[in-house]
Amino acid sequence: MGVYYGLGKSLAQVCFTLFSKWEVEGKEAVPPKGPLIVVSNHLSNADPPVLVASMKRPMHFMAKEGLFSSPVSSYFLRAVGVHPTARAGADVEALRWTMGLLRSDKVIGIFPEGTRSLDAQMKRGHPGAAYIAARSQAPILPVAITGTENVPGFLRIACPMTTIRVRFGEPFSLPVVEGRLSRPVLENLSDMIMARVAALLPPSYRGYYATPGAQD
Repeated sequence: MGVYYGLGKSLAQVCFTLFSKWEVEGKEAVPPKGPLIVVSNHLSNADPPVLVASMKRPMHFMAKEGLFSSPVSSYFLRAVGVHPTARAGADVEALRWTMGLLRSDKVIGIFPEGTRSLDAQMKRGHPGAAYIAARSQAPILPVAITGTENVPGFLRIACPMTTIRVRFGEPFSLPVVEGRLSRPVLENLSDMIMARVAALLPPSYRGYYATPGAQD
């Protein structure tokens, strides 16, 4: 990370300040140090730069390996803290990378839905974030983003021309689970995480998590 990350963050903050109504709520809830897993709903390609611009601490992300096909894009993505991950199956190398960062007290950003929601409604989260959180016991910071669904394509990220709201919730930890993490257990833990995100969103965005107990 370093200079490229700092320049990108500063540029994003300037763009969101000048060309959108950018509002951030609850920044005081972000732990100033220690490992942290940031989980958010996912509406647009603008979401990662919005999170980076809104967070005081540097963040790392995983992204689909197809984005790293070019040497140039691979270099810059890695330079700003993004790591490739496979779309299908468990990516052991990406998991090792993530756990190593958390052991070094870094911040990981994860979109548990896996891909952007095309209708601005929350989809059921995949269990990967729950596995990482359960195994690392790192605190989880739920974050809700609204407005980025109105930012079509990469070019509009620099000039969003919309209202973007970021709302940070209170950090929490998952209960300790002894032994093997079965699929049903991971799904329940994932739903627990996503329900925290949904609670920060307006009801019209909550989708799968619209009503208490709907995920059971």
